[in-house]
Amino acid sequence: MTILPSADRKCRRSPRIPLLPQKDDDYEPLESGFDGASFSGAVFNLSTTIVGAGIMALPAAVKQLGMIPGLIMIVLGSMLTESSIDMILRFSRASKASTYSSLATDAFGGAGRSLLQLCIVVNNLGMLVVYMIIIGDVLSGTSSGVVHNTGVMEEWFGLHWWTTRSSLLLLTTLLVFTPLISFKRVDSLRYTSALSVGLAIVFVIITAGIAMMKLINGSIEMPRLMPKVIDQASFWKLLTTIPVLVTAYICHHNVHPIENELKDPMQMKSVMKASLALCSSVYVATSFFGFLLFGDQTLDDVLGNFDGDLGLPYSSLLSDVVRVSYGIHLMLVFPIVFFSLRLNIDGLLFPYAIPIAFDNRRFFSVTAALMGFIFVGANFVPSIWDAFQFTGATTAITVGFIFPAAIALRDTHGNATKHDRLVSWVMILVAVSSSTMAISSDIYSIFNNDEKVGN
Repeated sequence: MTILPSADRKCRRSPRIPLLPQKDDDYEPLESGFDGASFSGAVFNLSTTIVGAGIMALPAAVKQLGMIPGLIMIVLGSMLTESSIDMILRFSRASKASTYSSLATDAFGGAGRSLLQLCIVVNNLGMLVVYMIIIGDVLSGTSSGVVHNTGVMEEWFGLHWWTTRSSLLLLTTLLVFTPLISFKRVDSLRYTSALSVGLAIVFVIITAGIAMMKLINGSIEMPRLMPKVIDQASFWKLLTTIPVLVTAYICHHNVHPIENELKDPMQMKSVMKASLALCSSVYVATSFFGFLLFGDQTLDDVLGNFDGDLGLPYSSLLSDVVRVSYGIHLMLVFPIVFFSLRLNIDGLLFPYAIPIAFDNRRFFSVTAALMGFIFVGANFVPSIWDAFQFTGATTAITVGFIFPAAIALRDTHGNATKHDRLVSWVMILVAVSSSTMAISSDIYSIFNNDEKVGN
């Protein structure tokens, strides 16, 4: 097995061996018998990185914005993401960087690299804890005060020790997560990623089918096409949709690992375009049919709308299929997000060690520690949606838009065009304004609730 410098990625048979081992950021591991990932496998892995829990929040975002502005914003978010990833790819080639963090090092030095890695770690940890909480809600249900929403396992088999939340999450961790997060190449997850994307499409098909059937029998009202602002609270609620739409496409932390394993790395731009086209289509269809089906009753997490009677034959069966397919979808998204989390936390803790893929003890120690932290968080934190919204409005936007724009404006190799600079300033403006508005809205909601309680 040979370790080659990232600059020599295109010359995979080069006999040169580095004298001083660096990090994963600087060198690419090559394994015997693996001649590169396929185009389709890369598309599924990147698409799985994009389509996570955010898909369930988009119908509520469209409810706030109205059908027409909401769908337009989803498409614009895809276009903005395409521009930011294109910048990352072009400037990475100019600086011969094989990872996002090494690109940040080239532009801003070690401090920039550490800041980016810290943002990725915080963002991905928050995402994975939320994923596990949602999986627990799907399997064992959720309780709010005296109200208990039954999970599918409790509904099917009754209340037993093995249908409790902690038991089901432990079984999921041991039987599903542990094998999947043990892979050292992201391409090893291509089949589970394909299944994950397929399950997201199943959700869209079922939602569309239910909506069309109810449209035919006349039980669906005309959806609201434009936003409805009646007071200050509704105005602030409108602004909270911006970070949801902006962060729905965050996948930048996995672009380089997927590119590095491609049989032809020059295909990465096409992989990115295909993935964004697929995901934006799923997002538009989910948002359109979800809002069409539930209208102003659409919940912040549209999955909650499927807990009740859908007004159709076999309503209970359809609800279970939707919830189970989405739960499995998140289980398969989990290892893709975990891959970049492990890589970046290792870069923060062991910046000068050999690549983690070549140190089995460190690989499994970091993996076990991260998995234990996520498991504990999911079991003892009842709901972290407010915290998740905060990280989405800060670290996710920083990773997805502020860093790519800042790297383009820094332009250490003189490759930025006038168009790059214009788009960069637009991305920074959108990122900073959306973060500010989302955080301000959260603060306003907290104080508004406190005033209501005081009265």
